[in-house]
Amino acid sequence: MPEEGLEMREDAVRLTIYFGERDQWEGRPLSKVLVELMRTRGMWGCTVTRGLLGFGKRSVLHAALPLRLSEDLPLVLVAVDAERKVQALLPELERMVKDGLITLEKVQVVHHVG
Repeated sequence: MPEEGLEMREDAVRLTIYFGERDQWEGRPLSKVLVELMRTRGMWGCTVTRGLLGFGKRSVLHAALPLRLSEDLPLVLVAVDAERKVQALLPELERMVKDGLITLEKVQVVHHVG
């Protein structure tokens, strides 16, 4: 029997948000705001990773170069949860992510504990 609160029978989606390290929402780092939002909404979890190299729609190259103190490296937030929860969160995410990409993919959750 699934653990209490586990929504394994629902369709799950992977939410991926691509944005920049310098992006902010109301004066705070967007990465922190997004993680806090997802935590308060009871998402199964999310992870933000920092890229070493990448570019976006405008083809501006962002790279971690030696001897450079200030960077605007690419960040990627990934979360997996029930589709209904992610869909309910999308309007808010679309307002917050002003310069980035938001994608959804259907996924099959085979194991989820803790």
